[in-house]
Amino acid sequence: MPPSANGETAAGARPPSTGGSSWAPLHLRVFRTLWLAQFVSNIGGWMQTVGAQWLITQQSGSAALVALVQTAASLPVLLLGIPAGALADIVDRRKLLIFAQIVMFTAAGLLATLTALGSIDSYGVLALTFVLGCGTAMMTPAWQAIQPELVPRDQIPSAATLSGVNMNLARAVGPALGGLLIALAGTATVFAVNAASFLVTLTAVAVWHRRTEVSPVGAERMIPALRAGQRYVRNAPRIRRVLARTLLFVPFAAALWALLPVVAEKRLDMGASGYGLLLGAVGVGAVLGAVLLPKVRSHWSSNMTLAGGGVLFAAVLAALVVARSPWVVGPVLLFAGIAWVGVLSTLNAQMQVTAAGWVRARALAVYLTVFQGGMAIGAAVWGQLAAGIGLVLAVLLAAALLVTCSLVGLLLAVPDTPLDRSPSMHWPAPTMVLDPEAVPSGPVLVTVTYRVRADRADEFVRAMNVMGRSRLRTGALHWDLYQNGGDSDRYLEVFMVSSWEEHLRQHGGRLTGHDREAEEHARSFVDPEHPFEVSHYLPARERGPG
Repeated sequence: MPPSANGETAAGARPPSTGGSSWAPLHLRVFRTLWLAQFVSNIGGWMQTVGAQWLITQQSGSAALVALVQTAASLPVLLLGIPAGALADIVDRRKLLIFAQIVMFTAAGLLATLTALGSIDSYGVLALTFVLGCGTAMMTPAWQAIQPELVPRDQIPSAATLSGVNMNLARAVGPALGGLLIALAGTATVFAVNAASFLVTLTAVAVWHRRTEVSPVGAERMIPALRAGQRYVRNAPRIRRVLARTLLFVPFAAALWALLPVVAEKRLDMGASGYGLLLGAVGVGAVLGAVLLPKVRSHWSSNMTLAGGGVLFAAVLAALVVARSPWVVGPVLLFAGIAWVGVLSTLNAQMQVTAAGWVRARALAVYLTVFQGGMAIGAAVWGQLAAGIGLVLAVLLAAALLVTCSLVGLLLAVPDTPLDRSPSMHWPAPTMVLDPEAVPSGPVLVTVTYRVRADRADEFVRAMNVMGRSRLRTGALHWDLYQNGGDSDRYLEVFMVSSWEEHLRQHGGRLTGHDREAEEHARSFVDPEHPFEVSHYLPARERGPG
């Protein structure tokens, strides 16, 4: 039976949990099908990159144009990632994934056809690579956001680990297959295989019968959805910590991906095939990491896993430029794969379980943008430093900074205590005399009055500050709490929402069990003899004559 948005089957029962193994999600048919389709597509993507770089090298010989292949592929994620996340929360994610696959199939097919006809130059290759990048940018937030729909909550960390394994295995296999296919059949064939890989994913997504829930308020509009996502991330302390830990790891770890080709050529005297073997070692390490992670998680918290993974990756960076033998560097890179998949699967799983369902794709889009930005900026910086101060010093500096940031990150603890992100409809429907549809559109002011005894005032204010973040996460533009100057036991909570429609969204799906717990805790300090009172204020209008 198809899984729903909250991880339940259509009949209301959760998919069966198959234990704590990293491979457990593969026992679930839908997850397994989509995972395998993603693997095929990822291999095709790496083959496409190799083919585009080789074709441009043959056509122009320009190192600058060859380098732009990576830019053309990754720039759309930075430009479109956050809007794509908003779109994935507004429309049916399954339909968005299908559309993205069609866009990428069309671009890859056109690239294959024009290459076979000899009718495309380097700039045309870059342009179509950019279109493929746009398809990836549209697809990725939606793809990440559906993962909690496919597995039980306790398997989300394992699903995140498998996603990392998927990418790293494809990174190891794809370039080698691409190079072999170029030698045997030419670049047009490589592009055609990539186009076919999108059909595999398209078919897998098309046969998935996803149950969708229609909001009674209707779909959000793009600009308000972007603003709502921004407010959510800004007022979600756990998500901000995950983003901070991402920035404390990715820009420094990017030194490996940016400089490994140079290490292979300059220090290890290895050619392209040797470089492919080094990437393969990272991929094998990622698989080993997937096997080891459940045991690591049983002994270490997420906080320690992130710190330990960062220190281990830094040690690999240092060994990379200290050792001069491929027989040493190859095995060492196994630990890079272990550390990489350990850190990224932990960060990804934290984002998956922390973000509420209604805004999950937007939150993940912010995470992916931070990740891609950190990779892009980090790679550029380490490349320039390697040219300026030398390869060895640049890599050792990256390793030293990564160790430092990993230890500093311990101060930004990422808690393992679960948050109840299940939808909660605990707000009663507002009782209104005025018809909100009949008054001018504009912001809505909501006030709540409380009476709290003096001996409980400090606890109440602390609890209300937590609840205030809940209001801001779910749609409030402003929030504050006031104490009556003439009656010190009387408090007034005030928050403003951009429109009545936005306030109905708070009532109809944005609140979670965690928000309900925050409200119940704050209201436990309220004088039970004086229940709180809620009022809604709409924009005033002149009645006119008569």
